[in-house]
Amino acid sequence: MKFLVETSARHVHVTKETLETLFGAGFELTVKKPLSQPGQYASNERVTVVGPKKELANVSILGPCRSADQVELSATDARSIGIVAPVRESGDIAGSGACKLVGPCGEVELKEGVIVAKRHIHVTPEDAVKLGVADKEIVKVACGGEGRKLIFDDVVIRVSEKFATAMHIDTDESNACSGATEGEIVK
Repeated sequence: MKFLVETSARHVHVTKETLETLFGAGFELTVKKPLSQPGQYASNERVTVVGPKKELANVSILGPCRSADQVELSATDARSIGIVAPVRESGDIAGSGACKLVGPCGEVELKEGVIVAKRHIHVTPEDAVKLGVADKEIVKVACGGEGRKLIFDDVVIRVSEKFATAMHIDTDESNACSGATEGEIVK
């Protein structure tokens, strides 16, 4: 069974408190476009991510707000601005990289929260059965275009009825496989 492969570019998830510090009291994110995962969206709002060496301007905030701040960068992005960001699953931010977020109304120092997202596949329970996989299982995925076919190892399966089936890779990984748009598990 083949499935969608999406490139997850650099982005930020924020708490309501951080959003209001960056954009003002009572501020709400505005939807630019829905994402493939139900209820998730790219907002019109942008921030600057500041590291020890330099900064990344115009970084998208994804909504809705979350319970913890998280900055997802590619390894290249993180190195370029001087942040040591571990490869982690989303939400696993303890002891991760630090940065400053700057918005039009304020700034927030994050002591942790910067990660390189571990490549993963969101899977519906029905598709998990079809694919023969289970939550937290580690698989290999074949994908890629002409001259850039490859097999990604160490891909984590994330099963939930709240998901739509799609694999997420970062921009470094996407460039390695010529922006693949579909993949399949190889055993």
